[in-house]
Amino acid sequence: MSSDPRRPLVAVAALGGTISMVPGDGEDRAVPRLSAKDLLGGLGENLAMDVRAETLAGISSASMDFATLIRTLDWAARAVDEGAEGVVVVQGTDTLEETAYFFELTWASEAPIVVTGAMRNPSLPSADGAGNLLAALTVAADPRSRGRGSLVVFNDDVHAGRWVRKTHSSHVEAFSSNPAGPLALVSEGLVHYFHPVADRPAALPLVNADFSGLVPIVESGVEDSGELLETLVKAGVKGVVLAANGAGHVSAGSADVIERVLPEVPVVVAGRTGAGPTFRGTYGFRGSESDLIAMGATMAGWLDPRKSRLLLHTLLATGASRERVEAEFRLRGDLA
Repeated sequence: MSSDPRRPLVAVAALGGTISMVPGDGEDRAVPRLSAKDLLGGLGENLAMDVRAETLAGISSASMDFATLIRTLDWAARAVDEGAEGVVVVQGTDTLEETAYFFELTWASEAPIVVTGAMRNPSLPSADGAGNLLAALTVAADPRSRGRGSLVVFNDDVHAGRWVRKTHSSHVEAFSSNPAGPLALVSEGLVHYFHPVADRPAALPLVNADFSGLVPIVESGVEDSGELLETLVKAGVKGVVLAANGAGHVSAGSADVIERVLPEVPVVVAGRTGAGPTFRGTYGFRGSESDLIAMGATMAGWLDPRKSRLLLHTLLATGASRERVEAEFRLRGDLA
């Protein structure tokens, strides 16, 4: 609990990632070694909030899984119940956008859950981890962050988990939320919000959720026959997300396969471009968005393939019907 009632309490969980990676003795390559307390120790004694830290994992975010995410979500809920006014989750950047969106789907509290990390490990010049962590703590402690759900704080920008994407493999300015843009900027120890708090869909319940089984992403391209999709369905996947061409288009051959497999598994069609929505009624050729909708495919709207996979997998893990899948993608993927 906070030692000073005038100071907000923020809980921090460390999961590993570049921010926690340093080379060991006689080693050249960085691996996760630093704990949550180690990371906070570099921020000095001048924090404007009280902080409670815990190390929950020490992994590369490429190894992130639903079990770790659910355990972190449970930890965050307990921290808020015990008095934290916000929580910060520190992890690697490879799958950070997916973690942030999973929390956006499942976090029910008004307290903010803030995700951050680093592009440069602490042994490198101009390491960015300490600055990102301090900015994330500042955002988590700010009362104006309440009701905003999952946030990503990186390079002093504050992004909504609904929109954020990793758009560069190595720059410190690696995260973007185009076309919506960042929600806020951290400057001189203050959070400058550009937008008011917006209504959010209700959190998806995870009671008795079963994340076993595969929900793959299949990308469309030149001379795509749909054979890979058919093979995956025969292998027993629970659902499929298509990273489709343009505004949600596939080849005529893929369309034939989709029509055959739709009675067996749900198929969500997202755009592979990384920007813009899937269409609903502009084109009419075989494999167009209109054709896919007519046969029962679900369009992802503004959700990219990675976010679509997280939403579909979470819905299927909780036993959602086809009608519920369609309704949730309409709710969370469309803006109209």
